[in-house]
Amino acid sequence: MKLFLTLGGSLLSTFIVAQVQKDTLTKQKEIEGVTLVAKKPTVESKVDRTVFNVANSSILAGNTTWDIVKMSPLVSVDNNDVIKAEGESVTVYINDRKSVFTGKELKEYLKTIPADNLLKIEVITSPSSRYEATGAVINIVLKKRDDEGIKGSISLTNTQNTKNNQYGNFNLNYHKKSFTQTFTGSYSDNTFITKNSARNTYYKDNLVTVIDTENTYKNRNPSVSSTSEFELDNKNNIGLVLEYYQGDGNAFSNAAGANYINNVFQNSYVQDQNSSSLTRNLGTNIFYKYYDKEKNKILDINLGSNYNSNDGVTDFIKTFNNSVIPEGSRIDNYNQNRNYYLKVDYTTPLGKNGGNLEVGGKANFNNNVVPNTYFNLSNGDWVFDDTRSNNFHYSDNINSVYANYSKTFFKKLETRIGLRYEYIRFKIRQDVGNIERTDSYGTLLPNLLLKYSFSNNYDLTLTYNHSLWRPWYAEFNPFLMPNNDGLYSRGNMDLLPNPNDRVALKLGLFKKYFISARYMFTDQDYWNTFVEEDGKTISMPANFKGKVEKFYLFANTNQNLMKNKLNINFGIGWYYIDNSDFNTRNNLSSQNFINYFSGSTNLSYTNLFNKNINLGAWFSVDNQNSGNSIANKANFFHNISVTKIFPASQIETSLQLMNIFKRPNMNTTTYSQIGTFQNSNRWDWYGFSLTFVKRFGNQKVKENTKTDTEKNEGGGK
Repeated sequence: MKLFLTLGGSLLSTFIVAQVQKDTLTKQKEIEGVTLVAKKPTVESKVDRTVFNVANSSILAGNTTWDIVKMSPLVSVDNNDVIKAEGESVTVYINDRKSVFTGKELKEYLKTIPADNLLKIEVITSPSSRYEATGAVINIVLKKRDDEGIKGSISLTNTQNTKNNQYGNFNLNYHKKSFTQTFTGSYSDNTFITKNSARNTYYKDNLVTVIDTENTYKNRNPSVSSTSEFELDNKNNIGLVLEYYQGDGNAFSNAAGANYINNVFQNSYVQDQNSSSLTRNLGTNIFYKYYDKEKNKILDINLGSNYNSNDGVTDFIKTFNNSVIPEGSRIDNYNQNRNYYLKVDYTTPLGKNGGNLEVGGKANFNNNVVPNTYFNLSNGDWVFDDTRSNNFHYSDNINSVYANYSKTFFKKLETRIGLRYEYIRFKIRQDVGNIERTDSYGTLLPNLLLKYSFSNNYDLTLTYNHSLWRPWYAEFNPFLMPNNDGLYSRGNMDLLPNPNDRVALKLGLFKKYFISARYMFTDQDYWNTFVEEDGKTISMPANFKGKVEKFYLFANTNQNLMKNKLNINFGIGWYYIDNSDFNTRNNLSSQNFINYFSGSTNLSYTNLFNKNINLGAWFSVDNQNSGNSIANKANFFHNISVTKIFPASQIETSLQLMNIFKRPNMNTTTYSQIGTFQNSNRWDWYGFSLTFVKRFGNQKVKENTKTDTEKNEGGGK
């Protein structure tokens, strides 16, 4: 609490100092000037990030924000819907505001944000101290419309995968003098089918379990958001953001398994799973912005809250071939998560020689309650089981302060040095058994950036980041949950954060070609393991000591050809992972040295035959290697789109073909002390979609005020 009060006092003082001098001069009539607008390349490689400029791109039609994130350079998504950049997990920000979701929750939330509302996606591989303690960062920047009057768009999409799916969204914007109101909404009705084949080999007794599973997911997701912004004068803005989304889902799963010992059949079973859930999220953000363009000073204050709930019930019924009486369990849960935060950022020039200082901090509070009620199937009835039912509680308070200083020397050497300090205090409690853990720790997180420009065509950048990946609250929850593949899963209350260090070199040639080398080191990795208890195989996250070293080489180029009508962005990476010490210390029979290639290509052609026809294509080759999970083969994704624009009526129609040549199939093997677990996942992310978009009003947009002053070089945020 003392640290929080100190933080609050410091932030208040910063606010007062920034507002001491009032602008008392009479506003003069501005002279209207001529503005030259240069088209940005689809992909920009900046000193600490790769920027995917997607505004007004044909790639947006028929997609959600989730789809566009997956298509971004350097980004991949694993079979658990975890977003990764350069093979490492990331934290997602939306308009510089950290998302409260991760994993599948984040996926469902991003699917409710219309892609038509996207301005750009920033993949920040060397984040400054402004960002919270993670490795890489993905910042999703939404459009901010600036023209007078009412304008917007309506979009309808029909997608044919295994089943037929519908998606619709609308954007409405009103701007008049000093007031801007934006309203967006979406609704989707989707059915997805996945198939999974698993082969689990246990060292003990030479037991092999083979499981085939088919899952059907049905989701209906409405969402709305509202942003109100009022300009008090030419320097001061206030605003309110309200967000609400809802997910009404059902899942059906059928698993068939068989057990063998020394290749001799033992028994088999079938398991049916039926679940339903209703998820709601309400987010609020009140903000104040002070922006002095002449002095390049920015003060940004955000006060917000997020409330999330999930009310669901899941039934499992399992029948063995040698028994006529099925085993059954039912789990009712009603998760409630509350988040409150206060965040202040202040940027100002420092000194007369071009230095720039950025300071700020954040106070963040989380309170999560996860009750689970357990029932057993007995004679066709569900009977309450008080020995397994339990309530899980997690609460934390994270206070942080940071400072970044950037300066250019000799007009050639750009520097940025930053330091962030975070202090967390958290409490974990499970009611039954009176299991409790209270802990706290502080962490210093330094970072450094140096860029030297030999000439206009050659530059070299060095970056260093020390970061800390904290477990998600659900990963602490020790409640034992049956899975649809016949196994079980639970969290781990003893989890520790995962520290790592990253060093990167980046060479830029002619502002079109970029070659980068990255080294990452950790002495405590963080991944899933398997244990056996009471005849059950249980998957759980765990910390394991052992040195892991990762080396990356990456090459990228962005080319505009044929009078800038054709844009090609191509990137390829080579990855080398040394797990030898890690495997030895943890008695794993996994590969000690892993190397693989991955890459992606984005193509776009504008105004084909001068008929307002745009072509787009995306191709990606990816390997999912993470911790003790090793990819058995590379995966190939592709997407091809054709968009016809009717300028007079502001109508667009788009046809999109998804993975028509090869369907996605991710195959990995996870190594543990008790055996190996091989999984092959096949999704129905293939087929075609047809989208119609109707726009109205002037579609002119501008970037956010913070982005207006963002430097492309070492002073980047």
